[in-house]
Amino acid sequence: MAIALPIGEEANELLNQDPLALLVGMVLDQQIPLEKAFSSPYVLAQRLGHPPTATELAGFDPDALVAIFAEPPALHRFPKAMAGRVQEVCRVIVGSYDGDAANLWREVADGRELVKRIAALPGFGKQKSQIFAALLGKQYGVRPSGWREAAGGYGEEGAYRSVADIVDGDSLVRVRAFKKEMKAAAKGATAG
Repeated sequence: MAIALPIGEEANELLNQDPLALLVGMVLDQQIPLEKAFSSPYVLAQRLGHPPTATELAGFDPDALVAIFAEPPALHRFPKAMAGRVQEVCRVIVGSYDGDAANLWREVADGRELVKRIAALPGFGKQKSQIFAALLGKQYGVRPSGWREAAGGYGEEGAYRSVADIVDGDSLVRVRAFKKEMKAAAKGATAG
């Protein structure tokens, strides 16, 4: 199966072909619509003239990378912070995974190790790590033993909780409804 988000065809194709683009999209998926987060790797590749490698981004001049992220339309609502975060993640990929983002999930012993590796990345807490593990399992066939359990509720079959479950317009609506319910429940819990 391949990812099919409600973004441009070229952007989806890049996410399906380039593990680093997928990882960068996940890094950016906070405090902005997921369509923006997951189309930004394609826009970044357009601005650079090619899909970047982890080694290239890890060694990029930080100010120049911020300028690329901030160029209108900005790749993220917080271009400076997120350019830095992407660079930090790429440095981990270079230092620990030979510069290949797919090595992050390649040859993991089980789902717990997968989530642990993801959670070791800068900016990836438990929830974001579980969502990414679910995305890898549901959309990319990365399914080490116990991956669904390690991904928590995000790994459940038929769940519509995150980007891992979006394959068409209907599933996007269902995921958005779930997120809205969770926000309302959280708001109600803090108000009480």
